[in-house]
Amino acid sequence: MKIFTTVAETVAYAKEQKEAGKTIGLCPTMGALHEGHMTLMRAARKACDIVIASVFVNPVQFGPNEDYDKYPRQFDADCEKLKAEGVDAVFHPSPEEMYPAGYGTYITVENGITDILCGARRPGHFRGVATVVTKLMNITRADKAFFGQKDAQQVAVVRRFVADLNLPVEVCMVPICREESGLARSSRNSYMSAEEKQAAVVLSRSLRKAKAAYEAGERSAEALKAVTRAELEGEPMAKVDYVDLYTYPALQAADTVTEPCLLAIAVYIGKTRLIDNVILG
Repeated sequence: MKIFTTVAETVAYAKEQKEAGKTIGLCPTMGALHEGHMTLMRAARKACDIVIASVFVNPVQFGPNEDYDKYPRQFDADCEKLKAEGVDAVFHPSPEEMYPAGYGTYITVENGITDILCGARRPGHFRGVATVVTKLMNITRADKAFFGQKDAQQVAVVRRFVADLNLPVEVCMVPICREESGLARSSRNSYMSAEEKQAAVVLSRSLRKAKAAYEAGERSAEALKAVTRAELEGEPMAKVDYVDLYTYPALQAADTVTEPCLLAIAVYIGKTRLIDNVILG
């Protein structure tokens, strides 16, 4: 497995692979890799000749009071996991390599889909995501890029700017990977105590209840959100940030579920903010 820290060597490697007729799958990550990330690598391995993973904690997607400095970084352990999955190359740049002195270009999606859900709570977050993902796609010359459904809003945003900018990349969404308890796997799970992790199972439980209500015939968005919120509020350690429902992937407001819809939640367990979702219909 090759490890690159500069844009130039990654570009040269990708050029060499493309000239050999190989397809390239990109898995963008911020490291602290877990089984959820490995499902992305496996999907890329199945679909593409070459798999490139990026490990980069992207400073421009963090707000001033967010957890950039304490975000878990464990590059050596990450490389062991990536090597075991047969990843061909890892791009691990410094912030200065990605945003050198004088850097001044950012990508903003302005059709409203970044102003809801996590975008409403984290101003500038998706500007940072769109900028870094575009750069990674260009650097690696990716044919396909793989993202997890846990970040379903992010996937919708990436698909939007890829279409708008005519980028020749297929955006692939991989289902949520969960722990045995039902908790969606996340690098931020490491922030929680054992007691908090147990309490956090309420996120997936609330979504299962809403899905069961949908499958029993409930189509009212307000009713489905109410089922979810009631379950969340029954957990003393949970503080609800949002419970929202939008069409997917367009992310438009919906009163009734008549097409695929994203039921998305964000909840604080202690000081840790967790997200989860289910796609209904």
